[in-house]
Amino acid sequence: MIFESEYFVAFIPYAALSPFHIWIFPRRHSSSFDDITDAEITDLADTLKTVLAKLYYGLNDPDYNYSIRSVPTAEQATKYFHWYIAIIPRVSKQAGFELGSGMFINTALPEESAEFLRSTAIPGDRNLRQT
Repeated sequence: MIFESEYFVAFIPYAALSPFHIWIFPRRHSSSFDDITDAEITDLADTLKTVLAKLYYGLNDPDYNYSIRSVPTAEQATKYFHWYIAIIPRVSKQAGFELGSGMFINTALPEESAEFLRSTAIPGDRNLRQT
């Protein structure tokens, strides 16, 4: 676990595809990002700001990609999926094995990566919550 808020949790999953690969999940079950409430969107903004600041200060401002993983709007009533945000910092490179096999080697332990980010201090911004 990296960060918890009223409506969201940010963590590095077991068997993450790459070092510091982060998922942000809503606490309330919902299949579609389209279903987010006003209170949740405000909380998500704060959660994203905090998690990205921890990446910035803890990993020296790495490049990263993020995506919202959600079902299509027409299927948003489905119960089999839980939407989330994936953040993939680019702190390692894919090589021949990954590119050729489609399998990934993660040299970092998720528990240690999460502990590192959880303990990363964010200087100077009182609006960011520390956990």
